Amino acid sequence: MRPERVANERANLAPVSFEETWDHSLVSVDPLQFPGYHPPGPGEESVRTGVIRLRDRPIALIECRFDHVGGTMGVAAGEMIVRAFDRARERRLPLAAVVASGGARLQEGMLSLIQMGRTVSAVQRYAEAGLMWAAIYTPHTTGGVYASWASLADVRGAEPGAVIGFGGPRVVAEVTGQYPPPTSHTAESAYANGLVDSLVPAADRLDWFAAVLAGDCQPLVLPANRPERPERRSAVLTEPDAWECVLAARAPQRPSGLEWAAWLTDGWIELRGRDRSLRAGLARIDGRQVVVVATDRHALDDAAARPGPAAFRLAQRAIALAHRLSVPILTLIDTPGAEPGPAAEADGVAGEIARTLQAIAAARVPSVALCVGEGGSGGAMALAHADRLLMLSKAVFSVIGPQAGATILYRDAGQAPELAAALGLRAADLVRLGVADGIVEENVLDPVAVVRAAVIDALDSAIIGARDSRAATATGLALVEAPAEL
Repeated sequence: MRPERVANERANLAPVSFEETWDHSLVSVDPLQFPGYHPPGPGEESVRTGVIRLRDRPIALIECRFDHVGGTMGVAAGEMIVRAFDRARERRLPLAAVVASGGARLQEGMLSLIQMGRTVSAVQRYAEAGLMWAAIYTPHTTGGVYASWASLADVRGAEPGAVIGFGGPRVVAEVTGQYPPPTSHTAESAYANGLVDSLVPAADRLDWFAAVLAGDCQPLVLPANRPERPERRSAVLTEPDAWECVLAARAPQRPSGLEWAAWLTDGWIELRGRDRSLRAGLARIDGRQVVVVATDRHALDDAAARPGPAAFRLAQRAIALAHRLSVPILTLIDTPGAEPGPAAEADGVAGEIARTLQAIAAARVPSVALCVGEGGSGGAMALAHADRLLMLSKAVFSVIGPQAGATILYRDAGQAPELAAALGLRAADLVRLGVADGIVEENVLDPVAVVRAAVIDALDSAIIGARDSRAATATGLALVEAPAEL
Protein backbone atom coordinates (compact mmCIF):
# COMPACT_ATOMS: atom_id res chain seq x y z
CA MET A 1 0.00 0.00 0.00
CA ARG A 2 1.37 3.44 -0.92
CA PRO A 3 2.34 5.64 2.05
CA GLU A 4 0.03 8.42 0.88
CA ARG A 5 -2.94 6.02 0.93
CA VAL A 6 -2.10 4.94 4.47
CA ALA A 7 -1.92 8.61 5.44
CA ASN A 8 -5.28 9.28 3.81
CA GLU A 9 -6.92 6.47 5.76
CA ARG A 10 -5.51 7.89 9.04
CA ALA A 11 -6.71 11.41 8.31
CA ASN A 12 -10.00 11.11 10.20
CA LEU A 13 -8.97 9.18 13.30
CA ALA A 14 -10.21 10.34 16.69
CA PRO A 15 -13.69 11.42 15.54
CA VAL A 16 -15.43 14.04 17.60
CA SER A 17 -18.99 14.29 18.79
CA PHE A 18 -20.80 17.49 17.86
CA GLU A 19 -23.13 19.08 20.40
CA GLU A 20 -24.54 21.20 17.60
CA THR A 21 -24.10 20.85 13.84
CA TRP A 22 -24.17 23.69 11.33
CA ASP A 23 -25.20 23.86 7.67
CA HIS A 24 -25.12 20.12 6.99
CA SER A 25 -27.81 20.56 4.32
CA LEU A 26 -25.76 22.91 2.10
CA VAL A 27 -25.01 21.37 -1.31
CA SER A 28 -23.48 22.51 -4.59
CA VAL A 29 -25.65 22.74 -7.74
CA ASP A 30 -22.72 21.56 -9.91
CA PRO A 31 -22.31 25.07 -11.41
CA LEU A 32 -20.10 23.96 -14.33
CA GLN A 33 -22.10 20.79 -15.05
CA PHE A 34 -18.71 19.12 -14.98
CA PRO A 35 -18.66 15.73 -16.79
CA GLY A 36 -18.85 12.82 -14.37
CA TYR A 37 -19.02 15.02 -11.29
CA HIS A 38 -21.67 14.33 -8.69
CA PRO A 39 -21.66 16.93 -5.90
CA PRO A 40 -21.82 15.57 -2.36
CA GLY A 41 -25.32 15.32 -0.91
CA PRO A 42 -26.56 16.72 2.41
CA GLY A 43 -24.16 15.85 5.21
CA GLU A 44 -21.60 14.45 2.75
CA GLU A 45 -19.56 17.58 2.05
CA SER A 46 -15.80 17.69 2.62
CA VAL A 47 -16.23 19.65 5.83
CA ARG A 48 -18.40 19.38 8.92
CA THR A 49 -18.95 22.35 11.20
CA GLY A 50 -20.58 22.89 14.55
CA VAL A 51 -19.89 23.07 18.28
CA ILE A 52 -18.06 20.59 20.49
CA ARG A 53 -17.27 20.77 24.20
CA LEU A 54 -13.74 20.62 25.61
CA ARG A 55 -13.06 20.81 29.36
CA ASP A 56 -16.67 21.93 29.77
CA ARG A 57 -16.16 24.83 27.35
CA PRO A 58 -17.98 25.20 24.00
CA ILE A 59 -15.61 25.31 21.02
CA ALA A 60 -16.53 25.88 17.37
CA LEU A 61 -15.12 23.17 15.10
CA ILE A 62 -14.33 22.91 11.41
CA GLU A 63 -13.50 19.32 10.51
CA CYS A 64 -12.18 18.62 7.01
CA ARG A 65 -12.74 15.10 5.67
CA PHE A 66 -10.22 13.81 3.15
CA ASP A 67 -12.38 10.77 2.43
CA HIS A 68 -15.07 13.09 1.04
CA VAL A 69 -14.04 14.45 -2.37
CA GLY A 70 -10.41 14.51 -1.25
CA GLY A 71 -11.22 17.16 1.34
CA THR A 72 -11.40 19.72 -1.46
CA MET A 73 -13.01 23.12 -1.00
CA GLY A 74 -15.88 23.88 -3.38
CA VAL A 75 -18.67 26.41 -3.06
CA ALA A 76 -20.58 24.53 -0.34
CA ALA A 77 -17.47 23.77 1.72
CA GLY A 78 -16.28 27.36 1.37
CA GLU A 79 -19.64 28.71 2.48
CA MET A 80 -19.70 26.37 5.48
CA ILE A 81 -16.23 27.55 6.55
CA VAL A 82 -17.21 31.21 6.17
CA ARG A 83 -20.38 30.70 8.19
CA ALA A 84 -18.47 28.78 10.87
CA PHE A 85 -16.06 31.65 11.47
CA ASP A 86 -18.87 34.19 11.44
CA ARG A 87 -21.02 32.20 13.87
CA ALA A 88 -18.05 31.64 16.17
CA ARG A 89 -17.38 35.39 16.07
CA GLU A 90 -20.98 36.28 16.86
CA ARG A 91 -21.05 33.82 19.76
CA ARG A 92 -17.48 34.65 20.84
CA LEU A 93 -16.34 31.05 20.69
CA PRO A 94 -12.76 29.87 20.24
CA LEU A 95 -12.45 27.77 17.11
CA ALA A 96 -10.64 24.51 16.34
CA ALA A 97 -9.94 23.21 12.84
CA VAL A 98 -8.87 19.73 11.80
CA VAL A 99 -7.56 20.25 8.28
CA ALA A 100 -7.15 17.68 5.53
CA SER A 101 -7.53 18.85 1.96
CA GLY A 102 -6.37 18.41 -1.59
CA GLY A 103 -7.05 22.10 -2.17
CA ALA A 104 -9.59 23.83 -4.41
CA ARG A 105 -12.19 21.56 -6.03
CA LEU A 106 -11.29 21.35 -9.72
CA GLN A 107 -14.79 20.33 -10.83
CA GLU A 108 -16.17 23.68 -9.61
CA GLY A 109 -13.49 25.81 -11.31
CA MET A 110 -13.05 29.45 -10.38
CA LEU A 111 -16.12 29.34 -8.15
CA SER A 112 -14.03 27.04 -6.00
CA LEU A 113 -10.91 29.19 -6.18
CA ILE A 114 -12.66 32.36 -5.02
CA GLN A 115 -13.41 30.59 -1.74
CA MET A 116 -9.77 31.25 -0.82
CA GLY A 117 -10.47 34.97 -0.52
CA ARG A 118 -13.88 34.51 1.06
CA THR A 119 -12.57 32.25 3.81
CA VAL A 120 -9.62 34.56 4.53
CA SER A 121 -12.02 37.50 4.88
CA ALA A 122 -14.03 35.47 7.38
CA VAL A 123 -10.84 34.71 9.34
CA GLN A 124 -10.02 38.41 9.35
CA ARG A 125 -13.43 39.32 10.76
CA TYR A 126 -12.94 36.70 13.44
CA ALA A 127 -9.44 37.96 14.23
CA GLU A 128 -10.62 41.57 14.53
CA ALA A 129 -13.05 40.42 17.22
CA GLY A 130 -10.06 39.44 19.40
CA LEU A 131 -10.77 35.70 19.30
CA MET A 132 -8.29 32.82 19.01
CA TRP A 133 -8.34 29.71 16.88
CA ALA A 134 -6.07 26.73 16.34
CA ALA A 135 -5.60 24.21 13.54
CA ILE A 136 -4.10 20.75 13.19
CA TYR A 137 -2.92 19.76 9.71
CA THR A 138 -3.52 16.08 8.97
CA PRO A 139 -2.70 13.97 5.91
CA HIS A 140 -2.95 15.53 3.34
CA THR A 141 -3.07 19.34 3.71
CA THR A 142 -2.21 21.06 0.46
CA GLY A 143 -3.28 23.54 -2.19
CA GLY A 144 -5.78 26.36 -1.90
CA VAL A 145 -6.97 25.38 1.59
CA TYR A 146 -3.45 25.42 3.02
CA ALA A 147 -2.69 28.62 1.10
CA SER A 148 -5.74 30.43 2.46
CA TRP A 149 -7.65 30.14 5.72
CA ALA A 150 -5.87 27.08 7.13
CA SER A 151 -2.45 28.76 7.34
CA LEU A 152 -3.77 31.70 9.34
CA ALA A 153 -4.42 29.85 12.60
CA ASP A 154 -3.06 31.55 15.70
CA VAL A 155 -1.55 28.26 16.89
CA ARG A 156 -0.74 25.48 14.44
CA GLY A 157 -0.19 21.77 14.95
CA ALA A 158 0.51 18.95 12.51
CA GLU A 159 0.08 15.22 12.68
CA PRO A 160 3.43 13.40 12.44
CA GLY A 161 4.00 12.06 8.94
CA ALA A 162 1.40 14.33 7.34
CA VAL A 163 1.99 15.61 3.82
CA ILE A 164 1.86 19.40 4.02
CA GLY A 165 2.58 21.92 1.30
CA PHE A 166 1.22 24.41 -1.19
CA GLY A 167 1.66 22.00 -4.07
CA GLY A 168 1.15 18.30 -3.44
CA PRO A 169 4.02 16.00 -4.40
CA ARG A 170 2.37 14.96 -7.68
CA VAL A 171 1.80 18.59 -8.65
CA VAL A 172 5.42 19.39 -7.80
CA ALA A 173 6.59 16.51 -9.97
CA GLU A 174 4.43 17.69 -12.89
CA VAL A 175 5.58 21.31 -12.64
CA THR A 176 9.28 20.76 -11.87
CA GLY A 177 9.89 17.40 -13.50
CA GLN A 178 10.78 15.56 -10.31
CA TYR A 179 9.22 14.51 -7.03
CA PRO A 180 10.30 16.49 -3.97
CA PRO A 181 12.79 14.72 -1.65
CA PRO A 182 11.43 12.72 1.28
CA THR A 183 12.45 15.49 3.67
CA SER A 184 10.17 18.00 1.94
CA HIS A 185 6.40 18.49 2.24
CA THR A 186 6.25 16.79 5.63
CA ALA A 187 4.94 17.76 9.04
CA GLU A 188 8.44 17.26 10.41
CA SER A 189 9.91 19.68 7.86
CA ALA A 190 7.24 22.25 8.64
CA TYR A 191 7.99 21.86 12.36
CA ALA A 192 11.75 22.21 11.86
CA ASN A 193 11.22 25.38 9.86
CA GLY A 194 8.83 26.99 12.34
CA LEU A 195 5.75 26.67 10.12
CA VAL A 196 3.88 24.63 12.72
CA ASP A 197 4.14 24.96 16.49
CA SER A 198 3.62 21.34 17.59
CA LEU A 199 3.59 17.78 16.27
CA VAL A 200 0.30 16.29 17.47
CA PRO A 201 -0.46 12.56 17.12
CA ALA A 202 -4.03 11.84 15.98
CA ALA A 203 -4.97 10.36 19.35
CA ASP A 204 -3.90 13.58 21.12
CA ARG A 205 -5.91 16.07 19.04
CA LEU A 206 -8.59 16.85 21.58
CA ASP A 207 -6.08 17.20 24.42
CA TRP A 208 -4.02 19.59 22.30
CA PHE A 209 -7.05 21.72 21.43
CA ALA A 210 -8.02 21.75 25.11
CA ALA A 211 -4.54 22.99 26.04
CA VAL A 212 -4.54 25.73 23.42
CA LEU A 213 -8.17 26.88 23.51
CA ALA A 214 -9.47 25.88 26.92
CA GLY A 215 -6.46 26.88 29.05
CA ASP A 216 -5.51 23.33 29.98
CA CYS A 217 -1.81 23.84 29.18
CA GLN A 218 1.19 22.24 30.85
CA PRO A 219 4.33 23.99 32.19
CA LEU A 220 7.28 24.74 29.93
CA VAL A 221 9.80 21.88 30.09
CA LEU A 222 13.44 22.92 29.81
CA PRO A 223 15.90 20.93 27.67
CA ALA A 224 18.50 18.80 29.39
CA ASN A 225 21.78 20.22 30.70
CA ARG A 226 20.53 23.74 31.30
CA PRO A 227 21.68 26.18 34.02
CA GLU A 228 20.20 25.37 37.38
CA ARG A 229 17.66 27.33 39.36
CA PRO A 230 19.35 30.12 41.37
CA GLU A 231 20.32 29.10 44.86
CA ARG A 232 18.86 30.65 47.98
CA ARG A 233 21.42 33.06 49.37
CA SER A 234 21.87 35.92 51.80
CA ALA A 235 21.34 39.43 50.57
CA VAL A 236 24.40 41.33 49.32
CA LEU A 237 23.80 45.06 49.17
CA THR A 238 27.10 46.28 47.70
CA GLU A 239 26.92 47.69 44.17
CA PRO A 240 28.91 45.44 41.81
CA ASP A 241 31.69 46.69 39.52
CA ALA A 242 30.63 47.24 35.88
CA TRP A 243 33.05 44.72 34.39
CA GLU A 244 32.17 42.17 37.06
CA CYS A 245 28.53 42.60 36.01
CA VAL A 246 29.45 42.00 32.36
CA LEU A 247 31.31 38.80 33.25
CA ALA A 248 28.48 37.64 35.53
CA ALA A 249 25.85 38.31 32.85
CA ARG A 250 27.84 36.27 30.32
CA ALA A 251 28.71 33.38 32.63
CA PRO A 252 28.02 30.01 30.96
CA GLN A 253 26.18 28.76 34.03
CA ARG A 254 23.91 31.82 34.34
CA PRO A 255 20.22 31.20 33.56
CA SER A 256 19.01 32.81 30.36
CA GLY A 257 15.58 33.94 29.19
CA LEU A 258 14.26 30.43 28.59
CA GLU A 259 15.01 29.33 32.15
CA TRP A 260 13.21 32.35 33.53
CA ALA A 261 10.27 31.70 31.19
CA ALA A 262 9.95 28.21 32.68
CA TRP A 263 10.30 29.38 36.28
CA LEU A 264 7.93 32.35 36.00
CA THR A 265 5.08 30.72 34.08
CA ASP A 266 2.56 28.07 35.12
CA GLY A 267 1.56 26.89 31.63
CA TRP A 268 3.01 27.21 28.14
CA ILE A 269 1.82 26.80 24.54
CA GLU A 270 4.78 27.09 22.19
CA LEU A 271 4.76 29.50 19.27
CA ARG A 272 7.54 27.99 17.24
CA GLY A 273 10.17 29.62 15.05
CA ARG A 274 13.09 28.24 13.11
CA ASP A 275 15.69 30.26 15.08
CA ARG A 276 15.86 28.71 18.54
CA SER A 277 17.78 31.64 20.03
CA LEU A 278 14.36 33.18 20.67
CA ARG A 279 11.34 31.38 22.08
CA ALA A 280 7.76 32.56 22.35
CA GLY A 281 4.66 31.17 23.96
CA LEU A 282 1.11 31.73 25.09
CA ALA A 283 1.66 31.38 28.80
CA ARG A 284 -0.13 31.61 32.11
CA ILE A 285 1.27 33.54 35.07
CA ASP A 286 -0.65 33.66 38.34
CA GLY A 287 -3.89 32.70 36.57
CA ARG A 288 -3.64 35.25 33.74
CA GLN A 289 -2.81 34.71 30.08
CA VAL A 290 0.39 36.41 28.92
CA VAL A 291 2.40 36.29 25.71
CA VAL A 292 6.05 35.65 26.59
CA VAL A 293 9.03 36.28 24.31
CA ALA A 294 12.36 35.03 25.67
CA THR A 295 15.83 35.12 24.19
CA ASP A 296 17.92 32.02 24.85
CA ARG A 297 21.66 32.55 25.06
CA HIS A 298 22.18 28.80 25.51
CA ALA A 299 20.32 27.70 22.35
CA LEU A 300 23.59 26.73 20.61
CA ASP A 301 25.30 25.40 23.75
CA ASP A 302 27.92 28.18 23.66
CA ALA A 303 26.22 30.76 25.90
CA ALA A 304 26.46 33.23 23.01
CA ALA A 305 23.49 32.55 20.71
CA ARG A 306 22.41 35.63 18.77
CA PRO A 307 18.89 36.04 17.33
CA GLY A 308 18.68 36.46 13.58
CA PRO A 309 15.92 37.69 11.27
CA ALA A 310 13.71 34.62 11.78
CA ALA A 311 13.85 35.12 15.56
CA PHE A 312 12.61 38.68 15.25
CA ARG A 313 9.83 37.58 12.89
CA LEU A 314 8.66 35.14 15.57
CA ALA A 315 8.73 37.95 18.13
CA GLN A 316 6.58 40.07 15.81
CA ARG A 317 4.08 37.23 15.45
CA ALA A 318 3.84 36.78 19.23
CA ILE A 319 3.50 40.51 19.92
CA ALA A 320 0.83 40.91 17.24
CA LEU A 321 -1.11 37.99 18.75
CA ALA A 322 -0.95 39.60 22.20
CA HIS A 323 -2.28 42.84 20.73
CA ARG A 324 -5.14 41.07 18.99
CA LEU A 325 -6.11 38.96 22.00
CA SER A 326 -5.70 41.91 24.41
CA VAL A 327 -3.28 40.08 26.69
CA PRO A 328 -0.09 41.56 28.20
CA ILE A 329 3.41 41.00 26.85
CA LEU A 330 6.43 39.88 28.85
CA THR A 331 9.86 39.88 27.23
CA LEU A 332 12.86 38.21 28.88
CA ILE A 333 16.12 39.60 27.54
CA ASP A 334 19.54 37.96 27.53
CA THR A 335 21.56 38.19 24.34
CA PRO A 336 24.96 39.53 23.29
CA GLY A 337 23.14 41.13 20.36
CA ALA A 338 21.59 40.33 17.02
CA GLU A 339 23.34 38.06 14.53
CA PRO A 340 25.39 40.34 12.22
CA GLY A 341 26.72 37.82 9.69
CA PRO A 342 26.24 37.87 5.89
CA ALA A 343 23.29 35.46 5.89
CA ALA A 344 21.44 37.54 8.49
CA GLU A 345 22.25 40.69 6.58
CA ALA A 346 20.91 39.22 3.35
CA ASP A 347 17.74 38.20 5.19
CA GLY A 348 17.17 41.75 6.42
CA VAL A 349 18.09 41.60 10.11
CA ALA A 350 18.04 45.40 10.51
CA GLY A 351 14.54 45.65 9.08
CA GLU A 352 13.29 42.83 11.30
CA ILE A 353 14.66 44.59 14.40
CA ALA A 354 12.85 47.74 13.30
CA ARG A 355 9.61 45.86 12.69
CA THR A 356 9.85 44.22 16.13
CA LEU A 357 10.16 47.65 17.73
CA GLN A 358 7.23 48.78 15.60
CA ALA A 359 5.14 45.79 16.71
CA ILE A 360 5.68 46.67 20.38
CA ALA A 361 4.98 50.33 19.67
CA ALA A 362 1.70 49.37 17.99
CA ALA A 363 0.57 46.95 20.71
CA ARG A 364 -2.24 48.47 22.76
CA VAL A 365 -1.67 46.12 25.69
CA PRO A 366 0.56 46.42 28.77
CA SER A 367 4.14 45.31 28.16
CA VAL A 368 6.91 44.41 30.59
CA ALA A 369 10.56 43.73 29.75
CA LEU A 370 12.95 42.05 32.16
CA CYS A 371 16.67 41.94 31.36
CA VAL A 372 17.89 38.77 33.06
CA GLY A 373 21.45 38.79 31.72
CA GLU A 374 23.03 40.78 28.93
CA GLY A 375 21.17 43.35 26.89
CA GLY A 376 23.32 43.67 23.80
CA SER A 377 22.68 46.68 21.57
CA GLY A 378 19.82 46.86 19.05
CA GLY A 379 19.10 43.14 19.09
CA ALA A 380 18.15 43.43 22.76
CA MET A 381 16.55 46.85 22.40
CA ALA A 382 14.06 45.30 19.97
CA LEU A 383 12.46 43.57 22.97
CA ALA A 384 13.04 46.27 25.58
CA HIS A 385 10.75 49.04 24.27
CA ALA A 386 8.19 48.12 26.92
CA ASP A 387 5.93 50.03 29.29
CA ARG A 388 7.97 48.73 32.23
CA LEU A 389 11.68 47.85 31.92
CA LEU A 390 13.20 45.95 34.84
CA MET A 391 16.76 44.75 35.36
CA LEU A 392 18.09 41.91 37.48
CA SER A 393 20.70 43.39 39.78
CA LYS A 394 23.68 41.83 37.95
CA ALA A 395 22.25 42.29 34.46
CA VAL A 396 23.75 44.76 32.01
CA PHE A 397 22.37 46.65 29.02
CA SER A 398 24.63 48.51 26.65
CA VAL A 399 24.71 50.38 23.38
CA ILE A 400 27.50 47.97 22.38
CA GLY A 401 29.52 45.16 23.91
CA PRO A 402 32.54 46.59 25.77
CA GLN A 403 35.09 44.65 23.67
CA ALA A 404 33.58 45.78 20.38
CA GLY A 405 33.24 49.33 21.71
CA ALA A 406 36.87 49.43 22.84
CA THR A 407 37.96 48.21 19.43
CA ILE A 408 36.00 51.01 17.75
CA LEU A 409 37.02 53.80 20.12
CA TYR A 410 40.54 52.80 21.11
CA ARG A 411 41.56 50.13 18.59
CA ASP A 412 42.18 47.99 21.68
CA ALA A 413 39.69 45.41 22.93
CA GLY A 414 41.81 45.09 26.06
CA GLN A 415 40.37 48.36 27.33
CA ALA A 416 36.91 46.78 27.62
CA PRO A 417 36.86 46.83 31.47
CA GLU A 418 37.51 50.57 31.55
CA LEU A 419 34.95 51.22 28.82
CA ALA A 420 32.34 49.12 30.64
CA ALA A 421 32.47 51.54 33.56
CA ALA A 422 32.20 54.53 31.25
CA LEU A 423 29.20 53.16 29.32
CA GLY A 424 26.87 53.17 32.32
CA LEU A 425 25.58 49.69 31.58
CA ARG A 426 24.79 48.42 35.09
CA ALA A 427 21.24 48.17 36.33
CA ALA A 428 21.80 50.95 38.85
CA ASP A 429 23.25 53.20 36.13
CA LEU A 430 20.27 52.64 33.87
CA VAL A 431 17.77 53.43 36.62
CA ARG A 432 19.67 56.64 37.44
CA LEU A 433 19.55 57.62 33.77
CA GLY A 434 15.82 56.96 33.61
CA VAL A 435 16.29 54.26 30.98
CA ALA A 436 15.02 51.46 33.25
CA ASP A 437 12.25 51.55 35.82
CA GLY A 438 13.61 49.31 38.54
CA ILE A 439 16.05 46.70 39.80
CA VAL A 440 15.11 43.22 40.96
CA GLU A 441 17.68 41.99 43.45
CA GLU A 442 19.19 38.58 42.66
CA ASN A 443 21.10 38.06 45.88
CA VAL A 444 18.14 37.14 48.03
CA LEU A 445 16.92 34.06 49.83
CA ASP A 446 14.52 33.01 47.07
CA PRO A 447 15.42 34.72 43.75
CA VAL A 448 12.67 33.09 41.68
CA ALA A 449 9.94 34.10 44.12
CA VAL A 450 11.25 37.68 44.24
CA VAL A 451 11.48 37.96 40.46
CA ARG A 452 8.04 36.42 40.00
CA ALA A 453 6.50 38.89 42.45
CA ALA A 454 8.21 41.79 40.66
CA VAL A 455 6.98 40.62 37.26
CA ILE A 456 3.39 40.19 38.47
CA ASP A 457 3.46 43.64 40.04
CA ALA A 458 4.85 45.13 36.82
CA LEU A 459 2.15 43.44 34.73
CA ASP A 460 -0.47 44.83 37.10
CA SER A 461 0.93 48.36 37.15
CA ALA A 462 2.17 48.82 33.57
CA ILE A 463 0.49 51.73 31.81
CA ILE A 464 0.08 51.40 28.05
CA GLY A 465 2.25 54.01 26.38
CA ALA A 466 4.69 54.46 29.28
CA ARG A 467 7.34 52.99 26.98
CA ASP A 468 7.33 56.27 25.06
CA SER A 469 6.98 58.65 28.00
CA ARG A 470 9.85 57.01 29.91
CA ALA A 471 12.16 57.27 26.91
CA ALA A 472 11.08 60.85 26.24
CA THR A 473 11.72 61.84 29.87
CA ALA A 474 15.16 60.22 29.91
CA THR A 475 16.01 61.95 26.64
CA GLY A 476 14.81 65.30 27.95
CA LEU A 477 16.99 65.03 31.05
CA ALA A 478 20.01 64.52 28.81
CA LEU A 479 19.33 67.66 26.75
CA VAL A 480 19.80 71.37 27.23
CA GLU A 481 19.11 74.25 24.91
CA ALA A 482 22.43 75.91 24.15
CA PRO A 483 22.30 79.73 24.07
CA ALA A 484 22.16 81.23 20.62
CA GLU A 485 25.41 82.76 19.43
CA LEU A 486 25.43 86.52 19.36
